[in-house]
Parts: sequence; structure tokens; C-alpha cells
Amino acid sequence: MASPAGKWVNRVGKKPAESAEMRKGKAAIAGARSPARWPLIVGGVVIVGLLVAIVATLVVSANKEKPEPISTSGPMVVPTGATTGGALVSGKADAPVRLEVYLDYMCPYCGQFERANGEEIARLVGAGTVRLETYPLAFLDEASSGTQYSTRAANAAATVSDRAADKFIAFNNSLFAHQPAEGGEGLTDDAIASLARDAGVPAEVTDAFGDRTFVPWVADSTKKAFAGGLQGTPTVKIDGVQFTGDLYKAGPLTEAINQAAK
Repeated sequence: MASPAGKWVNRVGKKPAESAEMRKGKAAIAGARSPARWPLIVGGVVIVGLLVAIVATLVVSANKEKPEPISTSGPMVVPTGATTGGALVSGKADAPVRLEVYLDYMCPYCGQFERANGEEIARLVGAGTVRLETYPLAFLDEASSGTQYSTRAANAAATVSDRAADKFIAFNNSLFAHQPAEGGEGLTDDAIASLARDAGVPAEVTDAFGDRTFVPWVADSTKKAFAGGLQGTPTVKIDGVQFTGDLYKAGPLTEAINQAAK
């Protein structure tokens, strides 16, 4: 028979029964203190933060002011000295070689061509060897995120040709030297004007870029070029015959021009 002391020890050593509520309470406290829960909590906060950022970005994008579309309707104003086919002319009328260049200021291949040959063409025009006919087309407006960069740049080129013809080639080369990436927003009107001023174009001429005077002419010239069988840009012709040599390396075009000048 157990002694009274043993009974006492048994009663003290035995833990009192816990209620269901107590067990739930302890489990909740243990769970809250458990380090394993913190990654879940932090992860949840990060996910919520990302969702908020995404929603905010979508709202800002939706509310971002979109540029007003440039109307191609209006009076047809032809740049001084332009051909009936839609070319801007540089050089002497009696130059022995007629060089035609079809381009779009957003076209990356046109940029490669101009950066390889632009300075040499300018030299040949200055030497009286070449009469340059430049066709500034605008069929890549959709590649400038709605800013119609091709049209705006072509209008600026036409404005310079009309009012400061001796600065046209320098401005044309500068547009390609600073050509924006296809698919981007293109250069702003202010950036285009800045390049023109750096090329020596007077401020009163660059101030007229925003008038969009030659936009209908650019649109009409673009339609005429493709209706006449143009397949793409750059397209280069020497005395009416398409040049099929290497357009993207300096040398071949100059050699062909010199041969034609003989």
C-alpha cells in the first residue's frame, strides 16, 4: 500500500487536464512564435506590394497623355524646288549624275546606309558631281509608339529644304546620326529642332516645324513612291537605275557614281 507521501507525490507530479480551449490557445501562440511562419508572412506582404505596384503602373499607363494624331489633310504645299515625284533636290541642276535616295527616318537600314555613305554623298554634291534627290517617306509611323515620328521628321526635312536648302544635307545626316530605335517614341519636336539648329538651320526655320506645313505633301509623296513600284527603303538609284551593290559599306556607291560620271 502506498504511503501518504507517495500519494502526494503522485498528485503533484500529474499535470492537470487541459481544456480544448486551452490547447487551441497554446497552439495559436506557438504558431505565431514559430520562425517558419515569417517567410509566409513576408512573402504575402511582398506579393501584395507587387500587385499594388502593377495596378499603379497600369493606371498611370492608361492615364498617360497620348499624342494627338497628325492630320495629313489640308492644303498641299510643295517645298521649293521639289520634283513632281516627291523628291527634295540638292546640288547643281547640271550635275552629271542624278542620285535618288528613298528613305524613312525611322528605318534602321536607312540609318546604316546614311551613316556609311552620307558624308561621301555630301562631298560629291559639293563637288558638282551629284544632283541628289531625296525622298523623305513616312510609312513607318506605326513604329514610333503613336508619335508619328516618320511624318514629323520628314516634315522637318521638307521645311529645311524649302527655307534653308543649303543646310538640308547636314540636317539629313544629323537625323540619322541620332536616329531613334525603331519601336520607340522617336525624337521629340524639340530634339529635332535642336539637331537642325546644330546643323546651321536658322531658328526662324526650326520654329516652323510645328506648323506641319508639308505633312500633306509627305503623305502624298509616300503614296506616289509605293504606287510607282517602290518595294522598301533604302532604295538608291543612279540615273534612274537601281543600285544593287553594297549599300551599307562606304566605297561601292562612290565607285558606281564615279563610273556613271565618266
